[in-house]
Amino acid sequence: MPERTIVPKASLPCSLPPDDKHAILRVVPMPSDANMYGDVFGGWIMSQVDIAGSILAARRANGRVATVAVNAFTFTQPVFVGDLLSFYVDIIKTGRTSITVSVEVYAERQRLQHEVVKVTEATLTYVATDTNRRSRELPPLD
Repeated sequence: MPERTIVPKASLPCSLPPDDKHAILRVVPMPSDANMYGDVFGGWIMSQVDIAGSILAARRANGRVATVAVNAFTFTQPVFVGDLLSFYVDIIKTGRTSITVSVEVYAERQRLQHEVVKVTEATLTYVATDTNRRSRELPPLD
């Protein structure tokens, strides 16, 4: 297991989540979500990002959506078992049937020192679908 250095609180890399919005999803990765070193699998994080993005997309679509593209995905910091992950989602573009979202993920590390770091950012596109799973137009905004 790699050695970890304890750094003074003032020098911790800390980035606060956005003040003006609430996390759409919060989750704590468990040992089954990680490799033998305690690092959480990137694929697990990707699935959580997809879930978070789809929540806001489904709200805008007023119903079912399907993921059609992962436009960008960047892991900026590792995620560890026990981190509290908070997912923040914004709609950045809508089309006739599609919704593109931006997802930012922050980890609260509750180790010897409290630390908040941005660990992932992604852009995904969803399409609104009907009961037959065919694309449909987005409803107008009220």
